[in-house]
Amino acid sequence: MAKKSGPAGKSRAPLDRERVLRAAMALADADGIGALSMRRLGRALGVEAMSLYNHVSNKDEILAGLVDIIVADIEVPEGAGDWKEAMRRRAISMRRAFALHPWALGLLESRKSAGPAALRYFDSVLGVLRRAGFSAAMALRAFSILDSYAYGFVIQEKNLPSGSTAEVREGVKRFFRQLPAGEYRYLAEIVVDVALKSGFDFEKEFEFGLGLLLETLESIRDEN
Repeated sequence: MAKKSGPAGKSRAPLDRERVLRAAMALADADGIGALSMRRLGRALGVEAMSLYNHVSNKDEILAGLVDIIVADIEVPEGAGDWKEAMRRRAISMRRAFALHPWALGLLESRKSAGPAALRYFDSVLGVLRRAGFSAAMALRAFSILDSYAYGFVIQEKNLPSGSTAEVREGVKRFFRQLPAGEYRYLAEIVVDVALKSGFDFEKEFEFGLGLLLETLESIRDEN
């Protein structure tokens, strides 16, 4: 059977669950997860919304599938000899995934059930920590602490100026000009002596804080 053709007469891939989920991800990336609906998704794929139900049960299944795709992209290097290096690479990978898909963190935290990829991810992370000598309780604690740091940093990063170096500097300058002269001494000091001189490298700062957490967890690894 020939493949269907789009408006321009070009061959279009047959519709399947993977294609539906990838189109949903593209919509969420462009307009936010709140803009995702079966009708809009159907239009993006060039089909009636009802056709989607041949591949997914409902919108909730699409959201669960999106979570699985995001989680599957987070690196968990189980074979790494050093648990700290494994957790460092995992956290960096997580931050990058959430930066690429800003809606993903809120969606992940809102889910009340986990799909297969998420369950494998949780088990893999806990496995790295347990094999490193963490007790079950301390492994869960370390997992929670590291995720809380990464999630919080991602949220903070979203609320700070972003873009090219020139755009960030211009945003910082606009903020500084709004400060009343002679007030907020310490805030002004940070803006002038740090933000405008050396800049704020999100990746470098993220890894600095992450390193502090990993060293602290190493020091209490044998505690119950």
